[in-house]
Amino acid sequence: MRSSPRLRREPPLAPGSLLQLMWLASPALPVGGFSYSEGLEAAVEAGLVRNEQQTATWLLDQLHLGLARSELAVVSPAFRAWQRGDHARIAELNAWITTTREAAEMRLQTEQMGRSLVEWLKNRGVVDTRVAVLAALQPAPTWPVAFALAAAQTGAPLREALLSFAFGWAENMMQAAIKSVPLGQSAGQRMLARLAGEIPAAVDHALSLREDERQSFTPMLAILSARHETQYSRLFRS
Repeated sequence: MRSSPRLRREPPLAPGSLLQLMWLASPALPVGGFSYSEGLEAAVEAGLVRNEQQTATWLLDQLHLGLARSELAVVSPAFRAWQRGDHARIAELNAWITTTREAAEMRLQTEQMGRSLVEWLKNRGVVDTRVAVLAALQPAPTWPVAFALAAAQTGAPLREALLSFAFGWAENMMQAAIKSVPLGQSAGQRMLARLAGEIPAAVDHALSLREDERQSFTPMLAILSARHETQYSRLFRS
């Protein structure tokens, strides 16, 4: 009688690594993520998003059609490149993010948040020569590439790093929705629960993408972002 095969178990995430990932996902991280709506405020202005259901649908589409295929799909190879010291690959991925932002606001956001995370990394008191490499990226370090280094420093596995990135995005977008639609706190928590339920699938999708499958193609979001630049009254920088 043959014995049943043992199930492979991943080692538990070290408490220190888990706490650092939670820190990176926190809205309190001083990178300015709270100041962006990523086109949502313009969608509200255009009448495309009016209530909780429409907002949840909008953000779920953005998660799967935008974040999973673009930013998350860059954090993944950037995380590995930082681990093996492949600086040429880092520069390539950073350039991809810069050149595929579909509106000026989107590019300014990723560069501002990237630069802010560089300053946070410099002030942590951790000696890491890779931070200087990140800071030197031209025209500026971008948010997904900078986050990938910060996540790599935690010693956490790749998938957990991507979960942290996605949840940080979801929490910022939930707060943006509460302010711009506007919605109540309970509605915001319900939307966040829906996003959290979809994040693992979005992360797995990003991890499965080949190099030639990564893409940034959200034309309606790009148009709304461009309109937002001249919107008469606005709360957010994008």
